[in-house]
Amino acid sequence: MTTINKSGPRPGRGLTHLLVGGITLLIVIPVAWVLVASLKRKSEFFGSPWTLPEGLHLQNYVDAFGAAQMGRYFATSVLVTLLGLVLVLAVSVPAAYVVARYEFRGKSIVEVALLAGLFVNVNYIVVPIFLMLVDWDRALVDVFPDGFFLDNPAMLSLVYAATSIPFTIYLLTAYFRSIPAEFEEAALLDGASRFRIMTRVMLPMARPAVTTVILFNFLAYWNDFVIALTLLPGEGKTLQVGLLNLMAAQKAAADPGRLYAGMVIVIVPVLLLYALIQRRLIQGMAAGGVKG
Repeated sequence: MTTINKSGPRPGRGLTHLLVGGITLLIVIPVAWVLVASLKRKSEFFGSPWTLPEGLHLQNYVDAFGAAQMGRYFATSVLVTLLGLVLVLAVSVPAAYVVARYEFRGKSIVEVALLAGLFVNVNYIVVPIFLMLVDWDRALVDVFPDGFFLDNPAMLSLVYAATSIPFTIYLLTAYFRSIPAEFEEAALLDGASRFRIMTRVMLPMARPAVTTVILFNFLAYWNDFVIALTLLPGEGKTLQVGLLNLMAAQKAAADPGRLYAGMVIVIVPVLLLYALIQRRLIQGMAAGGVKG
């Protein structure tokens, strides 16, 4: 008996494509406009804002990196973000593996505490963190007269990592539990230690989940403004705080081209990271859907 497939174009699919296309335009058009505006001279902004630049005025980027110190702020943001990622992965990967694969006393309490940590917004506790660091600096004023904990990029990275540990462990634990135990058993029979199993067997298989947490934490660290503004009150600012200072300066100087160049400097690393890992991220999401 021959079965005739009568399924034709579905109206819902066309509506979905239209919706996705509209959302894509809402994202692409502002980014493209900022990129075009960053290449304009000061005089070109007095005409229509939608006209293309007369040439590639790259001096805006030179001024943003040099005169506006965006290069210095960029280096601070890179340092803080990379160090925060290293710290959170160094703690979260073994912790997630233990929670997922081991049975120990108080495990349920640890899981509840991690789950509760997901609902803590770090922006609400940044003032207590600031006051705590101030007290620590006062206690060590004889050893570090200029302070140690405040205005220290390493401490900012530590705060970032500590506040993102619950989310990272929660996501990695769920993925570790989805990996069949037969892989571990085979490695144990071959004489591998628990640490070797975690680093050589489990971690490569959990690479999609690790990629996901790297992306989410990178976005959180890189785009943070409130915590960086509070814990780095001195000259060593991050890129987001430096962009605010640049915005205030350019309002007085009436040179928006340099401001848009600063915006591009903030946006480009995020786009590059996503371009590098988007394939692995999509594979991880698909694998998670199949396992679910």
